[in-house]
Amino acid sequence: MKNTIKVERAKKNWTQEDLARQIGISRQSINSIETGKFIPSTVLALKMAEVFGVTVESIFQLEKQD
Repeated sequence: MKNTIKVERAKKNWTQEDLARQIGISRQSINSIETGKFIPSTVLALKMAEVFGVTVESIFQLEKQD
């Protein structure tokens, strides 16, 4: 699964730490999600979409191998 979290953070000029604080997880978790090492829960994906003001589908996209 690919994601655009880094792009969305850049639009808001947020660090990984800033986003982590916004949604109540660790910076390391944000890094793992951004790099595709961890797939977030539905609740976490919805929280990200809410703080960015976008849809979940605009942040997370399935790839052919998913």
